[in-house]
Amino acid sequence: MRAAIYLIFANLFWAGNFVVGQAAVKTMEPLQLTFWRWALAAVPLLVLAQAVERPDWRAVLRHWRVLLLLSVLGMSGYTLLLYSALQHTSALNASLVTAANPAVIVVLSVVLLRERPRPLGWAGIGLGLAGVLLVLSGGDVERLLTFSLGAGELLIVAAITVWALYTIIARRLSLPAITATAVQVAMAALVLAPVALAAGAGLPATASGNWSLAYIAVFPSLGSYLLWNLALKRTSAANAGNYLNLIAVFTAVITVLLGQPITVPQVLGGVLVISGVLLTGAGRAPQPVSPSNPTSSPASASGLPWFRRR
Repeated sequence: MRAAIYLIFANLFWAGNFVVGQAAVKTMEPLQLTFWRWALAAVPLLVLAQAVERPDWRAVLRHWRVLLLLSVLGMSGYTLLLYSALQHTSALNASLVTAANPAVIVVLSVVLLRERPRPLGWAGIGLGLAGVLLVLSGGDVERLLTFSLGAGELLIVAAITVWALYTIIARRLSLPAITATAVQVAMAALVLAPVALAAGAGLPATASGNWSLAYIAVFPSLGSYLLWNLALKRTSAANAGNYLNLIAVFTAVITVLLGQPITVPQVLGGVLVISGVLLTGAGRAPQPVSPSNPTSSPASASGLPWFRRR
């Protein structure tokens, strides 16, 4: 019961990242928001890693090359693309498309690693893709035929593709989850610092911007990781992965509570995407899950490790 509570709140905070992030990019540039998110989260995450996992930091830093690559993909690249997308599309659309990430990971695993899903896995991929296309097109097939998708839709597709690459690389890295995440966050902050400084990306100038940044730095960046790891001490990784489907659900609920409309294509597309994720997971052999990063984030609902929402 306690594990379920931890997982529910972890995914609620990750869902909030989509909604609050969309509000934040109205007053902050994606680079500014990305830099300060990781800059504020880096030291607390490093302290958390030391307190919980007590890693051998010298041994960890021997993997600095792959950790830097993962940081560029999962922390800087994914987050910049996500917040850029939220300037052009709704938080609900973004969360629904992101929910298809496990299927994208499987497709790239087939292409790059020659993995072979079971027939049920292929059915899940097809169902998830249909859901994504329904969300992206808003139910208008002509938009797909003429490829007249908006900038937000294209950016979120790019974001989940980058995250899929991140996941495939991170699967081969055997380091404690919080430690790996903390080092990648610190690297992202250091790499982005000169660019942010040159761009004049200071702290938000408005109270609402500061509150948005505070939420993003504390809840999805710190709270969710802590709750996720506490849950994994009490339940299986596969069970925890299934809870990730709550991100799109929570985003939809928050959207309704804020008085924003939800369209029929979004509802139907969301059902197809989540159903496809569950089928994709059933079509794969069980694998260990690690909550690297959100998304680096939690493990995917398909049982793939290092899948995150961030």
